[in-house]
Amino acid sequence: MKILSAIAGLLLLFSTQASAQVGFGALFLEGDVVGTVVPPAAAPMEGRDPIYPVMGGAEGQLPVAGTGPGHRDYHGGQWAVHVVTFMVDVEPYLLTSEAEVMDAYYDGDVTITRVMEADFKCPIQRKPKN
Repeated sequence: MKILSAIAGLLLLFSTQASAQVGFGALFLEGDVVGTVVPPAAAPMEGRDPIYPVMGGAEGQLPVAGTGPGHRDYHGGQWAVHVVTFMVDVEPYLLTSEAEVMDAYYDGDVTITRVMEADFKCPIQRKPKN
């Protein structure tokens, strides 16, 4: 139950992030900051697109999207929550892509826990290129 409360708090922060580039919140996608289009809506056990909220991450850490607009496997932001937690003996560092999350996992720096009850819907949008 503690982890669900922490995730709920993280998702609330995600949905109201003041530094959002687009819409209501911000997250990393392939090293870029992208924004949400609408506030998140709960959709327990319905996630298809991987998202990685990072617990106890480095300063500036945002959730990491595993896919997004322009990817064949993007389902419009039907987020399947995979909580990333740094190991106690590891100094947290910034994770900005799914590849970095997986590298940290395979290096033994983090654990990844699937939390189906925390799945939610929230489309994202890349910020316009100037």
